[in-house]
Amino acid sequence: MERETIHVVLLPLPAFGHMMPFHQLAIALAEAGVHVSFISTPKNTQRLPKPPQNLSPKISFVSLPLPISDSSPLPKGAEATVDLISGEQLPYLIKAFDLLHKPLEKFVVEHSPDWLIIDLLTPWATDVGKDCGVPVLGFSPFSAATCLFWAPSEYLTGDGQKRVRSSLESLTTPPEWVTFPSSVAYYSFEAAGKLNEFYGDDALGISPAKRLAKTINASQAMAIRHSRELGGEYLSLYAKLIGKPAIPAGLLPPEKPKERQITGESWVGTFKWLDLQEPRSVVFVGFGSECRLSREQVYEIAYGLEESELPFLWALRKPLWAKDDVDVLPPGFSERTFDHKRQKVCFGWAPQREILAHPSIGGSLFHAGWGSTIEALQFGHCLVVLPFMVDQGLNARFLVEKGLAFEVERGDHDGSFERSDIARALRGAMVGKEGEGMRARSRDVAAVIGDREIHEGYIAGLVEFLKAGLRNRNNGSSLHA
Repeated sequence: MERETIHVVLLPLPAFGHMMPFHQLAIALAEAGVHVSFISTPKNTQRLPKPPQNLSPKISFVSLPLPISDSSPLPKGAEATVDLISGEQLPYLIKAFDLLHKPLEKFVVEHSPDWLIIDLLTPWATDVGKDCGVPVLGFSPFSAATCLFWAPSEYLTGDGQKRVRSSLESLTTPPEWVTFPSSVAYYSFEAAGKLNEFYGDDALGISPAKRLAKTINASQAMAIRHSRELGGEYLSLYAKLIGKPAIPAGLLPPEKPKERQITGESWVGTFKWLDLQEPRSVVFVGFGSECRLSREQVYEIAYGLEESELPFLWALRKPLWAKDDVDVLPPGFSERTFDHKRQKVCFGWAPQREILAHPSIGGSLFHAGWGSTIEALQFGHCLVVLPFMVDQGLNARFLVEKGLAFEVERGDHDGSFERSDIARALRGAMVGKEGEGMRARSRDVAAVIGDREIHEGYIAGLVEFLKAGLRNRNNGSSLHA
């Protein structure tokens, strides 16, 4: 007799670009009747949004203290990448998270979950699954295009006499295994940093590439935050290459705000300002909390916004190099934009979902992170992308390839950009004739993302795979039988 409820453990990397997709997956699985144990550290579980009240009985947040020694170079209280001061500290955070192996194993032994759904970069959790007899499913918060760019696993490790892609040239062209026209690759100025970042060994002597390969190889299947409607060819080829199911979990868009719940005098005033703007006329500008822009980059973005002559709302976090908020922007910029009454800069935390949902917002200038991309597409916005980190360059090429974004032009060797590049991309996307097709396609994609039946169908397929695996396990069969 099949059990009514299955129990899964979710284990994301301690980075909000990973934890939030896992959080959205937890909500989707709970809505489908699955009991979820979401494992992270105490500070992170407190910072994550509370699930809808009706789903609270189905989602348990489990806090495992992060083992950090007194000699660790991590900032005091750091439990996620957003808490780090520099990129050099990241390997030490990952090393500390790796040390949750034993606490996770203890939890699994005590609670006997049916599945472990783990982050691509936590391969040690596959050992927990193997030792405890619990099957493992890898979950990618990255797009299928990004997964395909790095796969298959033998090219990540050099196994089977396959050559690891360790040259700049190998990262600046679509991989040899991509059998259809694709423009998903890094630019030269991006590839230089990715070589060591992805193939270089970390504080435990293992590269991210090898971490990814082990997770792929040890998982029964891979679930990916992607949908067939948005680049299904990437999903299909990825499954073929890894030799196991690649299950689309859908795009997992966050729930749209049902009503505006804004507190704080400054944000109430900002939304009153938005209410006065024309529909779909304002560009929302935001690069998140982990893109560390230089003074020159902030200045060029500021001048580019001004030169575009478009209304904009810029959510800007004070960089470490700035003495105060006034020091962040070019001299005279705030006075000029204030006089125009059509531009606004807000410092610190921003209610991004409420901003994106406002009818005056028509476009987004951002870094092309996959989660932010989905949020912007959810509202049919024009996308202008300026990538800086990790997978953002690959996402940018994918979005341009699909006719869903304009990318800001950059210098070939150093990735520099000028204010005119910002202004040109913004005007082309928002009001230019060359952006008409993109604006129409963005509205079409928004309709797909807004179709709840499509998302429920993807989650139903994933849940059926989990249940079939459990049935086969109880019958003593192979999970692939």
